Amino acid sequence: MSDSEDLFKFVEDIADQARRHLHGWKGAREAASTPPAPRPALGRVDPASLRTAADLAPYIDHTLLKPEARAEDVVKLAEEARQHGFATVCVNSSHVATAARVLAGSSTVPIAVVGFPLGAALSSAKAFEAREAIAAGAREIDMVVNIGALKSHDYALVQRDIAAVVEACGPVPVKVILETSQLNDEEKVIACVLSKAAGAAFVKTSTGFNGGGATAEDVALMRRVVGEDVGVKASGGIRSAEDAMKMVRAGANRLGASASVAIVTGQVSTAKY
Repeated sequence: MSDSEDLFKFVEDIADQARRHLHGWKGAREAASTPPAPRPALGRVDPASLRTAADLAPYIDHTLLKPEARAEDVVKLAEEARQHGFATVCVNSSHVATAARVLAGSSTVPIAVVGFPLGAALSSAKAFEAREAIAAGAREIDMVVNIGALKSHDYALVQRDIAAVVEACGPVPVKVILETSQLNDEEKVIACVLSKAAGAAFVKTSTGFNGGGATAEDVALMRRVVGEDVGVKASGGIRSAEDAMKMVRAGANRLGASASVAIVTGQVSTAKY
């Protein structure tokens, strides 16, 4: 897919296929006439506006997804987010209520991961987890794509899986984690197109739990495919302000990191995520 013209023709073909599958899945139902929900900024960030490391804070999802995370760890995470003005706190759904309590009254919002980290759960299970996380206080949802279905070329299933979560979330924005380290460029393009067609607000590079992480090349490809009306989140392996700026220059407008405090204070973290 090195030729630009061929790439975009391929993207359009997949987009048309995704829209047809979406129409068939929803049947003849008409969408309810509700006003559009407010969404976070989705387009590019001007790197020139980021003069210091601290200026990155509003674009960072401060993240703790380790299975051994304790309630007190989540409290600390949320307090750090309030102090530095991070965009969100990203936790597993069982910790959302704790994060929401600490973040109440601040500009930072709690978000939850769904179908994490494998993406192989039933669509109904992902949708249920998303609804429960929102009921507990989540204001964004990061779901993992069905990687096996994507690699099996079952694009209808991939699209329905994403659409089921988007529908369950209502006005709450959904990010789709592609796990780019497990995909070739063609699969990354298809996953971006299907995510956009299914109504996702963002596409996201990685879980940080399955090898690899965000690369500037992947972020640039994702931004090129989704355009300016879908966000791009870079996550996995961002440990310094220099790493973060590379992702912003490539087109990311959200950054997922556990090393957030180090990033905005000009340090370099040894954290794995």
